[in-house]
Amino acid sequence: MPSPHLYLVDGSSYIFRAYHRLPPLTNRHGLNVGAVYGYTTMLWKLAESLHKSDGPTHLAVIFDAGAKTFRNDMYGEYKANRPPPPPDLVPQFPLIRDATRAFSLPCIEEDGLEADDIIACYSKAALEAGWKVTIVSSDKDLMQLVEDGRLDLYDTMNDRRIGRVYVI
Repeated sequence: MPSPHLYLVDGSSYIFRAYHRLPPLTNRHGLNVGAVYGYTTMLWKLAESLHKSDGPTHLAVIFDAGAKTFRNDMYGEYKANRPPPPPDLVPQFPLIRDATRAFSLPCIEEDGLEADDIIACYSKAALEAGWKVTIVSSDKDLMQLVEDGRLDLYDTMNDRRIGRVYVI
């Protein structure tokens, strides 16, 4: 029996990619839902692309819980130049979490932590338990976690696996 294989989807990066990629779409109530549509389309495409033989035994979607993290307490200027999310995107956040749960996938987030922090913690714990890990993200910050044959990144935008050789 193969060892467990954990896939961790960087949901926050999926949201922003979907929002900026699609034109504004509204529902019958006039609420912008373009990011919800784009996000769910990307999640569906990911699910369809995963093979049962080498795909995940476990999968979770990780989100940023909010704008303030422990890093803001350590350094007041942390991400000070990053603008807040667009006002028409904010109401879509709970809808995206609901959509994720509709896929029967866990939504993991924690106040005071970024999605990257949670992904790193779950990755390290899974590796210590002997699991294989794939992080679904193109975030370069997460490349520092790559371990040859044990942890890779899957960049769905470019449909490529990122391993040690690519990182170096």
